[in-house]
Amino acid sequence: MVAAICTEIERRVDYLPNGPIETIYFGGGTPSILNEEELAKIFTTIQKHFTISPDAEITLEANPDDLSEVRLKTLKDSSVNRLSIGVQSFFQEDLVYMNRAHDAQEAEQSIQLAHDFSFKNISIDLIYGSPTMTDEQWAANVDKLIRWKIPHLSCYALTVEPGTALDHFIKKGTSLPVDETKAARQFTYLMDTLEAAGYEHYEISNFCLPGHHARHNTNYWRGVPYLGIGPSAHSFDGPSRQWNVANNAKYIKAINNQNILFEKEILSLADQHNEYIMTALRTKWGVDVAFLKKRWGETVASEFVKGMIAIVNRGEAEQEGSIYRLTKRGRLLADGIAAGLFL
Repeated sequence: MVAAICTEIERRVDYLPNGPIETIYFGGGTPSILNEEELAKIFTTIQKHFTISPDAEITLEANPDDLSEVRLKTLKDSSVNRLSIGVQSFFQEDLVYMNRAHDAQEAEQSIQLAHDFSFKNISIDLIYGSPTMTDEQWAANVDKLIRWKIPHLSCYALTVEPGTALDHFIKKGTSLPVDETKAARQFTYLMDTLEAAGYEHYEISNFCLPGHHARHNTNYWRGVPYLGIGPSAHSFDGPSRQWNVANNAKYIKAINNQNILFEKEILSLADQHNEYIMTALRTKWGVDVAFLKKRWGETVASEFVKGMIAIVNRGEAEQEGSIYRLTKRGRLLADGIAAGLFL
């Protein structure tokens, strides 16, 4: 797999525009199982074929049970300068319900060890809305991370994907279903509590202390081109998006046969507009009508403003000059609001 990934990097050097790479993200799986040599091989291949900015943000996703002292020492000696740890909850019953491999003790220990090895730039994932999580437990989860002064938090409502084990158990009646009312209540608590603690709510699911935005993810939301390497990886260059085959064996076989298996979608102007609306409304930067006018014309910009009037009147969005952004109330309804503004 590592050899195939390095080969794909070599073959796709021309995908991105010229200029230094500002962010690198090892994720979309469990990259924390890579050993020192494997991680170094991938990074060396990137260095060989791309110019990397001296202050590049280099993130590695990790499960708490992978972050032993030995592992963290290896990562500290590598080029990785940011950890994204999938804690999800500090309560055992939540982790069991979500079928996580780590336990509550490992969740806390991973953060303590990351601090012990002087990782300053840490992001923690939490999930709210689980049937096993009371409001008091959710408050305890959030409070723990505030007291630790974790610089970046990504917090998601529990969703049940079709075909997963959890979906099967809920349909059989052996697991409780998700309570959307509770999820909305816990999200509102999250927004209010983190704002009071000095965190910036800069994207629907993401909060940070000043100066700690996730640069990599922010580029996604602002439409910056990116190159994805590996099985299932997505790439975006502005007018098109493509994604690699998801099957590991098929991916490796294709690479070994001097090929890359992927599907490609050419984005129409309407698609590009809709994606901009969807992602921009999720952020604190909002939708800029001046940009809409410049990119898609006066008529499209006028239609957007017309559509926003009722949303502003309902208290779900606010206007500041040419910028429209969602309010706290609107963030609870972000997907529906965006869909109603699509071309």
